[in-house]
Amino acid sequence: MTGGSALRELIDSPFDLLREMEHRGRRAAADSLGHQEHEWVGLAFRLEQQVFVAAREEAREVLVYPEQITRIPGAKEWISGLSNVRGQLLPIIDLKAFLGGAVTRPDRETRIIVVNHRDVPAGLVVDEVMGFRRFPGEQRDSSAPDTILRCERYLRGAFRQDSDTLPVFDLAGLVESPQFLRAGELPA
Repeated sequence: MTGGSALRELIDSPFDLLREMEHRGRRAAADSLGHQEHEWVGLAFRLEQQVFVAAREEAREVLVYPEQITRIPGAKEWISGLSNVRGQLLPIIDLKAFLGGAVTRPDRETRIIVVNHRDVPAGLVVDEVMGFRRFPGEQRDSSAPDTILRCERYLRGAFRQDSDTLPVFDLAGLVESPQFLRAGELPA
């Protein structure tokens, strides 16, 4: 039985069909990586003088800082507001201010990282996005270094590159955290 006919047999069971397609896709991706199958790819970004990396799959896209952000009355200081991105309202969050740092003053390097999360739309303001970085998986250290901003609870280890140590920032963990999800609560 060929692969195509096996898929045709699952046409009446959409869930099983999707599961089989996902399985085949993962297998094909692993086969195509060959010796690079342990490579980790992350998006490097800067907050103040600290450079972090976030898993490539946790970032949907990177945007230039929008010209128009509508403030939300009574919102926490770290919520910059809402921006219309291709017809969708996107909450814009000042990541540095959320972590207890100063409010970001946008300049020409300031960017928005749109988090790739199904349930929590968020655009995170960062001082600069420095592109993708590739690391062999064995270079990952499970302990994260001390950082300028107090963000240890959102770090998932680090990678060493030359003389630099780049903490791995967990964007999904950030947007799923109780503090982040309570953004709309008024202070007691």
